[in-house]
Amino acid sequence: MNIILNDDLRAFVDPLTPVEHAALERSLLAEGCRDALVLWGETLIDGHNRYEICRKHGIEFRTVQNNSFASIDDVMLWMIDNHLARRSVSDFQRGVLALKKKDIVSARLAEQLASSPPQPEADDMDARPPPPWNTREDVAKAARVSSNTISQIERIQKAATPQLREAVRSGTISINAAANVAQLPDELQIAAVAGGRKQLQQAAREVREQKMASRPRKEGAALDPSDQMAALKAELASLKDRVATLLTENEVLKQRLVHAGVA
Repeated sequence: MNIILNDDLRAFVDPLTPVEHAALERSLLAEGCRDALVLWGETLIDGHNRYEICRKHGIEFRTVQNNSFASIDDVMLWMIDNHLARRSVSDFQRGVLALKKKDIVSARLAEQLASSPPQPEADDMDARPPPPWNTREDVAKAARVSSNTISQIERIQKAATPQLREAVRSGTISINAAANVAQLPDELQIAAVAGGRKQLQQAAREVREQKMASRPRKEGAALDPSDQMAALKAELASLKDRVATLLTENEVLKQRLVHAGVA
């Protein structure tokens, strides 16, 4: 049997954690591969992890065909919907999948409009329904998370290093904290991930405090005690940096005076 593994489709399947992989391997060795792998022609579209383990140990498996797809995009959308329906998928994973679905649907709609631009009459302009997946709320509803969480996931996808994305995917850091750490330069993100959970939390806290300190406050508005403490900490850190800079500049001036023969 010739089974083709498509890299684009494989990318939609998150790698198993070592614990998950070991549990699946034990189950397949003890009970065999009870669920059939799903193929589209010769292309594997469901059961990638089971297929790899079965091949490793020579475990027999069955396959079934799903030939209801007209294109690879249809397969991708089917795979995304399958993953979105699973309870074991985390909020971050669902958000990433829903955003991928939005990209596919938007690209398909753009192609359709480009190939046959609509010519609606003036009276029909207001009656046309909005395009599917047109808003962040649509994506959030499909992912079963808030619109704010989708915004944070978008920020992580655009700005986070691979190390930070893996940390939030594995649950080492929350989506909210990762969205803050993603605002740091790449080298600081990598250092924070290398430092573990506590270092990541500290980095996220420092970013929040800096944003709080730089945020303009409305005249007459009182700060929440926690916000006030965060602002004071950020101001103290800024003053320490300023003092260190002045001391360095002072030392440089002293050295210049010594070399000039004044001191």
